[in-house]
Amino acid sequence: MPYVLAQDPAAEPECGARCVSGDETECGAGSGVRSGPEDVEEWLRGRTQETGHRRYRRTFGDYAVFEEQEDVPREGTP
Repeated sequence: MPYVLAQDPAAEPECGARCVSGDETECGAGSGVRSGPEDVEEWLRGRTQETGHRRYRRTFGDYAVFEEQEDVPREGTP
């Protein structure tokens, strides 16, 4: 049976950011794991207002599962 890769609905996606502002070394302050990009954006705004730092590395992660794709006809079936 054919499979399709899908986001695992049983696990929440994870988002985060790390401050990479700095001339010779990065600041390194991090948002920690957040449940959505809006939470990370709020942290980024606050961090920029507090420090003036404006360069960040964002990360997004989720869990994936292969699920059977039932709507695709199998070989040899009408």
